[in-house]
Amino acid sequence: MLFPKQPPQRILVVTLRFLGDTLLTTALINALKQAYPTAEIDVLLYKNTVGMMEDNYAISNCITCAPKPSLQGYHALFKRLFRRYDLAISTQTGDRPTLYSFLAASTRIGFVPHPSKKGGMKRYFFQKSLIFDKTKTHTVLELLRLCSLLNIKPAYQLTPPSTKKPFPLTEKPYVVMHVLPQWRYKQWPRENWIALAYFLEQHSLQIILSGSPDSQELQHLNAIQAKMPQNTLNIAGKVSLAQLATVIKKAQFFIGPDTGITHLAAATGVKTIALFGPSDPVKWTPWPCAYTSNIPPFKTKGCQHVNNVYLIQANLKCVPCYLEGCEQHQQSHSDCLDAITVTQVTKTVERILLTPFQAA
Repeated sequence: MLFPKQPPQRILVVTLRFLGDTLLTTALINALKQAYPTAEIDVLLYKNTVGMMEDNYAISNCITCAPKPSLQGYHALFKRLFRRYDLAISTQTGDRPTLYSFLAASTRIGFVPHPSKKGGMKRYFFQKSLIFDKTKTHTVLELLRLCSLLNIKPAYQLTPPSTKKPFPLTEKPYVVMHVLPQWRYKQWPRENWIALAYFLEQHSLQIILSGSPDSQELQHLNAIQAKMPQNTLNIAGKVSLAQLATVIKKAQFFIGPDTGITHLAAATGVKTIALFGPSDPVKWTPWPCAYTSNIPPFKTKGCQHVNNVYLIQANLKCVPCYLEGCEQHQQSHSDCLDAITVTQVTKTVERILLTPFQAA
């Protein structure tokens, strides 16, 4: 045992990831809080992802850093971290998470690359470590494997951000759609979103569009909104992540691609339609609410439904290809997303409108 006499009182979790990945870390953080209820748990993360941890009951402090700090930034961060913790946990195999964990505590656990890979020597930076599995299990379950190194029970529930200042909502039943993911290779055709919006209007549902505050994305989203029903509401750039979580939670359902906001939607408990292309559902589908099994909730191929998450995937032999689109770069198109028809989505919508949520 790492702590035979006294449980750790100060814990640092290092998670230098994108928005969705950051949210998926909250299951591990909840497990730590469950096992060590009196401990202070701090999280080291990027500045642009800290919103995912807003008002999280299990977290004492969020420490932010830049992806590539300046020398002055490194100095300030090292000074703040150095041996301030009883336990440091690296949730990644990268150089910076390993280094930050090493500096923060004398007792460390984390993920390391396979010994045959570059960086395999990182296991010597930890008292206990696990080889990171990139393909065979869901990211939530992969992170929860770290619980075994501490002999604590896993906790399967994610914690979305929350706020005491919610965004004012419409009284009309509405659906939240996230049209533009960060990368082109995860986009569903825009004309399909527009057709879907008019279908939803026929069912007396208002459309609310979510999105990032990026000026170029806002310009594209405004152009899409102009072709949608007149009462479509665009809240991109007008809400925090916590406020967006509140909006999504009260929606009839949410529709989005493989992106962090789709993970956020599923975590709120709302019925979530996820449009998947090149990504592997085993590893990256939104984590279903109330799912508590060590078996990944979704299989690699096929349209599937688990609890509040409805996965839609094209029936192509190449799906999933695990690549960044057909041209293998982030701004590539993806034939597999183009092949998902509006009819596929509308049939799932009709199913949702007729089926109450039941946990598996």
